[in-house]
Amino acid sequence: MPETAPSIAKRVREYLDGHPVLADAIRSGVANHSAVARRVSEDLGTPQTEAVIAACRRYPRGRGQSLGEASIRRVLRKSRIETRTKVAAITVSQGADVLQRLGDVVEELLDENLLCRVIQVSRGTVILVDEDSVPRVTRHLREGQLVGVRRNLIEVAVTGPESIEETPGLLRLLTGVLWSQQINIVEALSCYTDTIFLLDRDDMAAATTVLSKALS
Repeated sequence: MPETAPSIAKRVREYLDGHPVLADAIRSGVANHSAVARRVSEDLGTPQTEAVIAACRRYPRGRGQSLGEASIRRVLRKSRIETRTKVAAITVSQGADVLQRLGDVVEELLDENLLCRVIQVSRGTVILVDEDSVPRVTRHLREGQLVGVRRNLIEVAVTGPESIEETPGLLRLLTGVLWSQQINIVEALSCYTDTIFLLDRDDMAAATTVLSKALS
């Protein structure tokens, strides 16, 4: 049974909500609706291009969204980019014993003002450290507690004012501009004044360029 126009419109809205770069282009009035519709039609597998074009044209461009974008831009203009190279991500298994074993080395790294970020996830813990610190961490682990080590990473942090915590949509915008350059985000953190991305080393130049443009 062919889709009705209302069901197509709903699917287009849901698609654009999940693709912030295209959605922002439509909201800002710089998108070619026919070109966007062709992309949406291909991804959704629907040949009804005219209905898709109509749905793209009706995609919300309200005053509230403009105000939200303006607040994001104000925060970004007050932000800066910081980068760190030679970062490694150590993934360890879940368990209180693992964290107890790592307690001393984590304290040592922090006392020495070295990179050490501990992130608990549903199936274990990820520790971000400088590559040179990897042996200091892994030697404290028992057999089977180390899940894996990923090297050759960089950390790119967007550091802004305290109001960054109260600015909805900022993380979406930053991940969107990285996605627009097909940059894979290995890890992402948004804490207090910092939005931190862990990326592959080869993506450093492209990431800093596109993020710098977003801050300007």
